[in-house]
Amino acid sequence: MRVLVAMSGGVDSSVAAARMVEAGHDVVGVHLALSRDPQAVRESSRGCCSLEDSADARRVCDKLGIPFYVWDFSDRFQADVIDDFVASYEVGETPNPCLRCNEKIKFAALLERGLALGFDAVATGHYASIDADGHLRRSTDPDKDQSYVLGVLTRHELEHCLFPIGDTPKPLIREEAARHGFSTASKPDSYDICFIPDGNTQAFLGARIGVRPGLIVDTSGTPLKEHDGAWNYTIGQRKGLDLRNPADDGRPRYVTDIDAATGTVTVGPRAALAVTGITADRLKVLHPAMTGSLDAIVQVRAHGGIAACRAVIDGDTMTLTLDSPLQGVARGQAAVLYLPDPDGDIVLGSGTISGTR
Repeated sequence: MRVLVAMSGGVDSSVAAARMVEAGHDVVGVHLALSRDPQAVRESSRGCCSLEDSADARRVCDKLGIPFYVWDFSDRFQADVIDDFVASYEVGETPNPCLRCNEKIKFAALLERGLALGFDAVATGHYASIDADGHLRRSTDPDKDQSYVLGVLTRHELEHCLFPIGDTPKPLIREEAARHGFSTASKPDSYDICFIPDGNTQAFLGARIGVRPGLIVDTSGTPLKEHDGAWNYTIGQRKGLDLRNPADDGRPRYVTDIDAATGTVTVGPRAALAVTGITADRLKVLHPAMTGSLDAIVQVRAHGGIAACRAVIDGDTMTLTLDSPLQGVARGQAAVLYLPDPDGDIVLGSGTISGTR
C-alpha cells in the first residue's frame, strides 16, 4: 500500500511514520506549509507548522530512509481556517480552528492531492482507531483521545485514513520514538492556535474585525458597561470582564449569551450556563446508526463536555436532549455523537452547534 504520512514534526507523527515503514508499506512523509509567512507561526515546539517543525519532520524521514516533501497549503489554510475563524467570531460563534484544520486541510485537501498522485491512504499521528468494520473509535489512551476532532471527517475520507498509534498510550509512544533515535521523542506537545504567534486572540481578532461597540448586560437586560466588540468574549468566560458593579449575591458572573448583531453580551450566574438541549446542522455521518431517533453520547469540546443524550436526526439537522446539563456550550462548536462501547466508544458523526436551550 502507498501511504502518505502527514508529518507535523512532533513525536506522534514520527512514530506513525515509523510504524507504517515497519508494516512494509511504501511510505512518503509530507509536511504541510500552512502559513504564507512561516516565521508567523509558533516556534520552540509550540505549534505544528513552523520552520522548526518542518526541519524536525525532515530529520525523522531521513532516519527512516523515506522521501520527504513540503506541500504548500497556505492559501487554503488562510481561506478555510483563518478566515473562517474570524468570520465565526464576527457572528458570535466560538470556533475550533484545529478541528477546522483537520476537516479542511489535514484530511480533505491532503487526501485529495494524495489520491490524485496515486496514494492509497493518509496516515496521521492522531490518537484514535478504526475497527475491523471501518468504524472510528476512541483511542485506548483516554487522556490523549482525539476522536472528537476527527468526527468532522466524511465517510469517504475515513475510508482512506490510518491512525497507527491509536492503540498505544502516549508515554509508550515517546519511548518508541527514543528507541528510534528521533529528536522528537522529548518534544513538547503542540498547543494553542498556531496562526496567533503571541497567543493574544483578542488582539488578533481586533486587528481584523475592528471596534464594534456594544453593551454588557445582566440577565434582566440591565446595562453594566460598554465594550469594544463582542468578539472579545466567549460563552462561559469569567475572567477579563472588568465589571465594576458586583452581582447582587457577590458571586462571579459568566458570559451566558452573545448577540453579535446588536453587540450585546449577556452575563449571569454560573447556573445560567447550564444547557439541556442542543441543535446542530452541517451534519457529517460516519455510521449508519446516525439516523432517526437514537440514544447516544455527545461531546462538545476536545477535552470534556460529555453527556448522554437523546438525538433526533432530521435531514441536515439534529436536535439533542441531554440527560444531564452541560456548561459552556457555544454556537460554532462541534457536537460529536458516540455510541457507547466497552471496546472504545464508536463515533457516529457530528454537527456544528447552531443553538442551545
